[in-house]
Amino acid sequence: MSFRILLFTAASAAAIASSAHAQSTPPADAANLEEVVVTGTRTAGRTRLDTIAPVDVVNEKALTRTGTTELAQSLSTLAPSINFPRPAITDGTDHIRPATLRGLSPDQTLVLVNGTRRHATALVNVNGSIGRGSAAVDLNAIPTIALNRVEVLRDGASAQYGSDAIAGVINLRLREARSGGGAVATYGRYATEVKTARNTDGRDENDGQTVTLQAWQGLPLGPEGFLTISAEYRDRNPTSRGDIDVRVTPARVTSRYGDAEVTDKTIYFNAGTPISETWDAYGWAGYQAREGSSAAFPRIAGDGRQTPVASIYPNGYLPLIATDIVDTTAAAGVRGELGGFNIDLNVVYGENEIDYRTENSANASYGAASQTSFNSGGMSYDQTVIGLDVSRGVDIGAYEPLNVAFGAEARWEGYSIRAGPTCCPRIAAISASISTWNHA
Repeated sequence: MSFRILLFTAASAAAIASSAHAQSTPPADAANLEEVVVTGTRTAGRTRLDTIAPVDVVNEKALTRTGTTELAQSLSTLAPSINFPRPAITDGTDHIRPATLRGLSPDQTLVLVNGTRRHATALVNVNGSIGRGSAAVDLNAIPTIALNRVEVLRDGASAQYGSDAIAGVINLRLREARSGGGAVATYGRYATEVKTARNTDGRDENDGQTVTLQAWQGLPLGPEGFLTISAEYRDRNPTSRGDIDVRVTPARVTSRYGDAEVTDKTIYFNAGTPISETWDAYGWAGYQAREGSSAAFPRIAGDGRQTPVASIYPNGYLPLIATDIVDTTAAAGVRGELGGFNIDLNVVYGENEIDYRTENSANASYGAASQTSFNSGGMSYDQTVIGLDVSRGVDIGAYEPLNVAFGAEARWEGYSIRAGPTCCPRIAAISASISTWNHA
């Protein structure tokens, strides 16, 4: 039986202690108000008990008490409809792990940020990973400390949001603060007894050490506006849960089956300010740089794939799949009232880039002359969305006014795949010959 011991230490410092939550002073009867949600409805002021479909509302306090700093992992703990698998030896999916809602494909869950559509990643899941053939949104690209709450609509919402909301909707509401701030440092690791088919006695693993530094600060923007800055640094070591390899002497673990080694650096800005008595301007921007490293299958000594490069790796080798991932997003919009209608006009841009490298490997065709590190190419995806939402309550004498809503959306998407450079003189010569022949 394996068990997990999580060592969790946290230290927090508030820039202004009395403004830890950095929200404006609530009314005296706020405790009697139901929690208001905006997901799954176009009617303003709808409470979660009044929503037609079930909506889970998770606040930032709950997110920070789950023992993990990964947003997707926290949501899977708090919302039973969300599942966050942890695949291994699945190419880039080890570094960008997709979350699923109600057991459906990852790309059938619509992810919103402040009610606007968020972009997917450039990674298309392959091999035997969850959501094979799909490209999902990377929830872990947004730090938990940048969020005020998360709303999860766990029912199909295609009629309102489109075909990518078949499983439901996850709406991430960013923190809004013009004062206050805080910082958190966490450390954790796994202490696990691993029992496998070939080692029923088990072995002890102490790995997966994770250090996370988070901070946020609220700043005034004009007389009534706000600018909230959130940042996160996370460094996670790999884990290994593979079985003993009996092909080597002495028998030992030659694989690295478990979590990938990942380092994240993330920063988010969220701002808003009134521009008139009835109109507000708002926007946000985010940037994350992630470096990851996961293992492929080991090449042991004597293996036909390893023999041509035995002079480089006399004891075999474990190829590593490394990635450099950059995720960027920016949004701007205005909202207000015009002619009795509530209007929200916004534009959102997002881009995700992945560059692959193969480390600690070799090209058997070149034998001892082979290089051991390769640029394996990359891919990128970008999305621009312009959205217009219009709504108005019409009094028809009923208990509640009739809500009339309409809108429009335009979306542009781009996708590209980059090949790695030619690694060897022979391949370069062949490429040059083909180019010359084509021009001839």
